[in-house]
Amino acid sequence: MTLVSRSSSPRVVWLAVAMGALFTAMALAQAPSPSPCADAEHRRLDFWAGDWDAYDVGAPGTPDTPAARTRVDVILGGCALREIYEGTNGTVGESYTSYDATRKLWHQTWVTNRGMLLTVEGKFQGPSLTLEGPYRFPDGHEERLRGVWTPETGAVREIAHTSADGGRTWKPLFDVRFRSHKKGAVPMASSATHSADEETVAALDAQYQAAVAKNDAATMDRILADGFVLVTGKGKVYTKADLLAEARGGKTVYERQDDSQQKVRVFGDTAVITALLHAKGTEDGKPFEYQVWFSDTYVRMAGGWRYVFGQSAARL
Repeated sequence: MTLVSRSSSPRVVWLAVAMGALFTAMALAQAPSPSPCADAEHRRLDFWAGDWDAYDVGAPGTPDTPAARTRVDVILGGCALREIYEGTNGTVGESYTSYDATRKLWHQTWVTNRGMLLTVEGKFQGPSLTLEGPYRFPDGHEERLRGVWTPETGAVREIAHTSADGGRTWKPLFDVRFRSHKKGAVPMASSATHSADEETVAALDAQYQAAVAKNDAATMDRILADGFVLVTGKGKVYTKADLLAEARGGKTVYERQDDSQQKVRVFGDTAVITALLHAKGTEDGKPFEYQVWFSDTYVRMAGGWRYVFGQSAARL
């Protein structure tokens, strides 16, 4: 169907073409942006996310020995996992694991408070992820290291071997089982961990606000807990399904949706964010602009931090 008759003037034709291009650009800008890390391959290691007590696996018939307290969070919009490890022997380390879609390889970088640096790469073989790379011992000699992560019922198993002959033969290095943390089992109380949790939750909340601004229902769905509830200053209650339906409907178009004066407070596996939100845009074609104080509550779950409850004050 054409909107311009053959008798229209060149100026009218130019204006119609320009307006059509503008509307097309606006529609594309408002379309939800799919998460670059939402595909199945990026999600394959999510079984490792959680709050864990790590144990050295003993010989058959002997009990496992507490080795560390470990927390693994899904970060950067689902594009990486961050591990925070605090060993009972004083070793503190962090690892970042991600899937490189350009090379179709998983990559992990591990660093510790004892100067150790390790980078390993590999692929999934069935349900297990196998990563391998050069491992330099404290005395300076180098060997190959191979680590394998495997999901178990209610746990995750990580087994590592080293090879001094280029991978022809292997010897055990460690065998660790991660079990869901039980209060008091293996304490983790370092200020570094607390700070890392604050950074993780702050970044996740920023991702959520950005997703709302873009009507990105996929990212919102990943961050919101299934039982999520939002209560407004007027007492209106919204569920996760309500917010996702609103985003998919696209009736609200945001010019801005951001916050300031953000403060994150972490209490164990619960984090509370307070901030001042500034929103501007149109809803059903009608303009709006407001500021409102709000609080968001996040809880650490098996798959990482999730947004479980939101409450906003009356609009300023």
